[in-house]
Amino acid sequence: MNLSNYFPVLLFILVGIGVGLAPIVLGKVLAPSKPYSEKDSPYECGFEAFEDARMKFDVRYYLVAILFILFDLETAFLFPWGVALRDIGWEGYIAMAIFLLEFIVGFAYIWKKGALDWE
Repeated sequence: MNLSNYFPVLLFILVGIGVGLAPIVLGKVLAPSKPYSEKDSPYECGFEAFEDARMKFDVRYYLVAILFILFDLETAFLFPWGVALRDIGWEGYIAMAIFLLEFIVGFAYIWKKGALDWE
């Protein structure tokens, strides 16, 4: 067993760690650190945190997130199809029509089930 065959893997790991740690170290060394109350105040939601960070979330948050990812990925298939439409011909057009029909049926199903309703 020749260990020199593993040198590229070791080099890849070391470069990956370096690329990950370099911005953190540079940020700590070069960035000004002048904290004040406005900088430390909550800014995303507009109000102070009222519970523990490990509190349970309603399952609807996860359901909406999963549905967003699902439909976002399905929509991403439309771009390469549109670019290659002239090359793939009618077979590709019909295949995408079937795909879009499944997409619309799935969307109608989750809409009818109330998965997109927010109370």
